[in-house]
Amino acid sequence: MRAAVMRRRELVIDTVPDPVPQEGEVLVKTLACGICGSDLHMLKYAEQMAAASQEAGMPFLFDPRRDVVMGHEYCAEVVEYGPNTSGPVKRGDRVVAMGVILHNGTMQGVGYSNECPGGYGELMLLAAGMLLPVPDGLPTEHAAMTEPMAVGVHAVAKARLEAGDAPLVIGCGPVGLAVIASLKLRGAGPIVAADFSPKRRALAAHFGAEVVVDPAQERPFTAFQQAAGGRPAVVFECVGVPGLINQVMRDAPHSARIVVAGVCMEDDRIRPVFGINKELSIQFVLGYTPDEYASALHAIAEGRIDVGPMITGRVGIAGVPVAFETLAQPEQHAKIVVEPWRA
Repeated sequence: MRAAVMRRRELVIDTVPDPVPQEGEVLVKTLACGICGSDLHMLKYAEQMAAASQEAGMPFLFDPRRDVVMGHEYCAEVVEYGPNTSGPVKRGDRVVAMGVILHNGTMQGVGYSNECPGGYGELMLLAAGMLLPVPDGLPTEHAAMTEPMAVGVHAVAKARLEAGDAPLVIGCGPVGLAVIASLKLRGAGPIVAADFSPKRRALAAHFGAEVVVDPAQERPFTAFQQAAGGRPAVVFECVGVPGLINQVMRDAPHSARIVVAGVCMEDDRIRPVFGINKELSIQFVLGYTPDEYASALHAIAEGRIDVGPMITGRVGIAGVPVAFETLAQPEQHAKIVVEPWRA
């Protein structure tokens, strides 16, 4: 099959062996796959990510010296089940699924694995027990946004919002937008969101932010205090660059809760005295549960989250390397979808 392959920290277009489903697995054809910011980090920091995963005891390990076909935000079509395996959908049906699979006796993360290719290739392997059918009428590329929306659902769940809490979202890339959408589903508000990009601020308003702030013109916490008054602050850090957690701790009001949803792959430093003096709480988050993943799919299918405006570009496999470069410019794109069937 054709795929965009991460090879020695570069993306190359190549032909690789077709994956073969084992018992408990299903072979699927990729229909659409979003490019995630974590994939951009993966290309740049593959060695650090692999080492950190091993040090932290994560079950999903990969060798950065070997090929990886990335892509974990996908909608796919069932091709065939592995031996002695059945599932809730039939051949030809569209599905989404959490990218966790037991393959050759080890846990693998689809798109973060040397063994199980992700959605930047024409074919993938998924766990039969993880399949969720895509509701009729839901556009394929919208279904592929289930994964990034689930990240927001999980982050908001881990925030443990209470009556009267007021949220501030720092960063309105795909993670921040997913957090805003989930906050809106929860009825939280007023939602204040901050980003330097006019395009992303417009998307933040679309997804439910009542107040959008340009940090170049106004301090986000000033706008937040004006909108929320003295209500308890829950701050979602959705950028993931060194120094930002410390900046949020410095500027946050007393007793604020900080949810770190941005993925920073570099070493960082904080001043604990900020947290001590203000009695801040910090919650780091990663991924989502199966129930949260399913609830994100249902919210998209039912129209409670309109993901359409977030999709700003579409490429075939050959366009993946250029798409990675383009996504570094937030004014051009929010989410680019890979469609392997596209010329």
